[in-house]
Amino acid sequence: MLYRIAEPDDWEQAQKTGFFASPDLAAEGFIHCSEPHQVLETAQLYYAGRSGLQLLELDEEALATAGVRVKREWVERRQQHFAHVLGAVPLAAVRRVWAFGTKAVDGKFSLPDGL
Repeated sequence: MLYRIAEPDDWEQAQKTGFFASPDLAAEGFIHCSEPHQVLETAQLYYAGRSGLQLLELDEEALATAGVRVKREWVERRQQHFAHVLGAVPLAAVRRVWAFGTKAVDGKFSLPDGL
């Protein structure tokens, strides 16, 4: 499974269209995703202080069935491979969705129960 942190407007638009797409798809040609062990660092780096976020769990097999490729690419500044989804994500490939935010006490993100 892959994970994507979704902004409220992007997730709302997905509910209307049946496909999740984010600004990075239009700007870079792919949707940035994380493996489970990368989610918290990604959240702290790029989503600190934001509210109303959703954490989407994406099924790679369902993406492949829908004809959406996933490519893992080395990201030098983070010294890791990251999954890039090369197209809009059909909602049928979204297996679970969690409300995702920071703990009020320390301002850090935590993984949802069950992940």
